[in-house]
Amino acid sequence: MAELRNPARIRLEKGELALGVGLRQARVVEIGKVLKTCGYDWIFIDLEHNSMSIDTAAQMSVAAQDAGIAPIVRVPHRQYSMATRVLDGGALGIVMPHVDTAEEAEEVVHHLRYPPVGHRSVTGALPQLDFGGKPLGEATKIVNAATLVVVMLETPLAIANAAKIAAVPGIDSLLIGTSDLSMEMGMPGEIGRPEIAAAYETVIAACKAHGKWPGMGGVYVEDLMQKYIRMGARLVLGGSDLAFLMAAARQRSAMLRGIL
Repeated sequence: MAELRNPARIRLEKGELALGVGLRQARVVEIGKVLKTCGYDWIFIDLEHNSMSIDTAAQMSVAAQDAGIAPIVRVPHRQYSMATRVLDGGALGIVMPHVDTAEEAEEVVHHLRYPPVGHRSVTGALPQLDFGGKPLGEATKIVNAATLVVVMLETPLAIANAAKIAAVPGIDSLLIGTSDLSMEMGMPGEIGRPEIAAAYETVIAACKAHGKWPGMGGVYVEDLMQKYIRMGARLVLGGSDLAFLMAAARQRSAMLRGIL
């Protein structure tokens, strides 16, 4: 049985960037291998804003494990039964959106971590462990240690509670959903505003104080990506499948149209 490794978590533990790509259109098992070759550490399988099935997400997750890239799944708000099913199916992390308080973060841990950290129900042989028959206590300890539990902060209330959320045992990362945060702050899409930078400062400081990893989503303008990464963001969404496809396709069509 191979050692269970979460490439994104390994990067974070070294103080490096863990780079991910959001997946909504790409629903094939090969995508993990493709993005690993392109230099990414995790795939962000999006079940919140998507019609993708749990079965598809699980198959993509198992293939990603074997490709050496971490499958991390975002589920809709408080959809814990969906989250535990994709974890049982092979995911190495869950992103839970719209977490505003420490109490909500504690609820996330309660459902997604095995005892003694949380109270996730135990199933049989797991794909993360190559379906091997490790003793129950050892298996759950290994999976707990490898799994990334990420909460998204997307409102001013969440930012104000960042220190309390970061203090919750079992939470690994506080990821700012910058698009939704800008909407909630009355400045839709204006992610370069000082108020957004101040939110990043607050969350990054809270994470540093409690040994958690700050995350960044919804920021795809290169100068702002550089700014927030230099401030301390480490779990970073680098883009999405659709955006990458359209950017490359537009560039190629413009080049071809310009020949004649």
